[in-house]
Amino acid sequence: MAAVMIGVDPHKGSHTAVAIDAAEVPLGTVRVAASASQAARLVDWAAGWPDRTWAVEGAGGLGHLLAQQLVAAGEQVVDVQPKLGARVRLLSTGTPDKNDPNDARSVAVAALRSPSCPQVAADGHALVLRVWSRRHRQLSSLRTQAACRLHAVLCELIPGGVPQVITANRAASILDAHRAAGPAGQAWHDLAAEHLADLRRIDTQLREARAKIRTAVRASGTSLTGIFGVGPVVAATVIGDVADITRFPTAGRFASYNGTAPIEVSSGGRKIYRLSMRGNRRLNHAIHMAAVTQIAHKHSDGRAYYDRRLKEGKTPSEARRALKRKISNAIYARLQADARRAAAGPGGQPGNDSHAGATGSHPERQLFGQATPEPGHHPTPAPITAEPRKPRKLRQTP
Repeated sequence: MAAVMIGVDPHKGSHTAVAIDAAEVPLGTVRVAASASQAARLVDWAAGWPDRTWAVEGAGGLGHLLAQQLVAAGEQVVDVQPKLGARVRLLSTGTPDKNDPNDARSVAVAALRSPSCPQVAADGHALVLRVWSRRHRQLSSLRTQAACRLHAVLCELIPGGVPQVITANRAASILDAHRAAGPAGQAWHDLAAEHLADLRRIDTQLREARAKIRTAVRASGTSLTGIFGVGPVVAATVIGDVADITRFPTAGRFASYNGTAPIEVSSGGRKIYRLSMRGNRRLNHAIHMAAVTQIAHKHSDGRAYYDRRLKEGKTPSEARRALKRKISNAIYARLQADARRAAAGPGGQPGNDSHAGATGSHPERQLFGQATPEPGHHPTPAPITAEPRKPRKLRQTP
């Protein structure tokens, strides 16, 4: 443990830092403006405490830039979740005011007393994938909005509107065949043309974003795309949100993080497990898309597992949740294997043992075939009895 812990409460315009010792005694406070020299000023201020650690609140959010600048300067930095600092402030003696120095001190105390605060490392492929997956989600949302607006305007031009899914080419054909009647009709026609231009522009941007995601996923060397239904976009979402898989000691902890593990609501002698709505919902959605893809392809091992759960009396929703948990376990195994190869250095680059890492002794890894769906391919479902199944992890009751 460092002799001095420096808590930082970051903001857009300024950053407040408070240094405390092992007994939580404040040693100093400083406030610096958010500028190009912010990290250098903080390091100069803390030069009197050579054995120091920086605790930045929200190092993955608002404090990301400052944390990365401190890491680049050779400082040791840990990430403190905002809720930890808030709990320290809530449980502290007295009634401390809610201000930046007290917030920074709470962050320092939380980092000093909590062994679970992760250490901040320099950004790598995970950040690149998080950036472009976020861009893809934003563009997808914008496309949905543009398509809905175009649908609404076409209802003013064509009786009944367009019942099918709208595409740019279909909308262009409709507008080419439409003849505006009067100024009002011409206004609707021109507005539809503008919405069509928006849709085409967003479609082009989406294609460019997908191309950048494919390039970034290949550069990361991940083996996630070897899982059936996990394409570049899903892989980018998973890697970008997980970042460091080693922070999850077990597959169960990872499943709790992504919301595929049921939550226990037992009381007395009754043990009940219900659907979890906790965890990272973006990651849960990515796993859901992989599960839906597997279920849609009858030749996939995931579909075979889904059908077996239905024959056991599960509802479609329960069978899908069980499959999502299997996919979560497979993703965890792949990410762990990727992390081991990365830690092994140049001799452990992806490709040397990707097959062994993907089809080892874990039944979850054997459950899934190749990533690219091929309806003409019918692999034999691999056995999943090599490891005793734990009912409490697979029984998910809504």
